[in-house]
Amino acid sequence: MKYSVILSLEARLDLADLFDYLSSKTGDDFARAYIRRIMDHCNGFSTFAKRGTLRNDIEPGLRLVGYRRKATIAFRVDENTVTIARILYGGKSLTGADDIEDDEF
Repeated sequence: MKYSVILSLEARLDLADLFDYLSSKTGDDFARAYIRRIMDHCNGFSTFAKRGTLRNDIEPGLRLVGYRRKATIAFRVDENTVTIARILYGGKSLTGADDIEDDEF
């Protein structure tokens, strides 16, 4: 089964914040390429959606999967859709705390 993958407003804002952070540290080209790789990873959920760890303790149906040990992708799977709820980088939490680590990408 093929799923549609969509990004929530919060996930889009997370990516915009991540782009700003990375571009200030590494330049726009690197930041764009890194965001593109995260998006490619998210789009891979279209063929294998029910991966990661189910975290009903945080929110019913919420799944978490890591990306290169630097980001956490929070998402939900419905009948035909994967909704990317958040993309949290470098220790940023679902509660909004901003704990971005300042080290390698």
